Amino acid sequence: MRVGAVDVWAVSEPDVAAHVVRCWGRGEGGAVVTANVDIVRAATRDPALGALVAGAELVVADGMPVVWAGRLAGVAVPERVTGASLVFTLSEAAAREGRSVYLLGGEPGVPEKAAEVLRGRYPGLRVVGTDSPPFGFDSDALLLGEAVAKVVSAKPDLVLVGLGFPKQERVIRELRGLLPAAWYLGCGAGIPMAAGEFKRASGVVQKMGAEWVHRLALEPRRLAKRYLRDDLPFAFRLLAGAVKTRLKGK
Repeated sequence: MRVGAVDVWAVSEPDVAAHVVRCWGRGEGGAVVTANVDIVRAATRDPALGALVAGAELVVADGMPVVWAGRLAGVAVPERVTGASLVFTLSEAAAREGRSVYLLGGEPGVPEKAAEVLRGRYPGLRVVGTDSPPFGFDSDALLLGEAVAKVVSAKPDLVLVGLGFPKQERVIRELRGLLPAAWYLGCGAGIPMAAGEFKRASGVVQKMGAEWVHRLALEPRRLAKRYLRDDLPFAFRLLAGAVKTRLKGK
């Protein structure tokens, strides 16, 4: 389905895991973008970012406004699929399939803590590396090269990249040419969430589409401008556009 300038797959979380497992079996890699309102807005405003998103094999609806926009336009979107949830779902699939995982992103010590949580939850999971690159590493060719080399030398089947959009997608683009058979998940805050650094909203709040309020309460200084000034008005325009699309189809 088309949402803003982004083509989003109308799939469930188990569908994503099943697709990745099938591709592993064929020796095919790929990337997953979890498209929330902020990512859709950025991709709609900037063609370069739109192309970055379009380069992923799977773009899923991470954000209830994205789900609602699809449904209003007439597409049966089964559910919201978040990066934070896929960290666990894809790690479980990796453990079951004997595949290895690498965690990239988060403050020092956080990816290691997340790795321990994942190992504890999914016995047999092979975590072949973790890394917390310094701030701004992606703008320094030497530091970026070092971070990429660590991943490549570990040869993981699944790389969880929690650096925020679009940084994580740009790093994934660098890695894909060197490890084409691996799968990459741009998971934003999924690594610190897995580590227990902060909790997600309750399931009820998530289903209501109000998890952004929970996140805003946790990090008001960092998120207030983005959520309230930029994303909220865009979400309303997105929904209005979906209604127009539905009416034109009739």
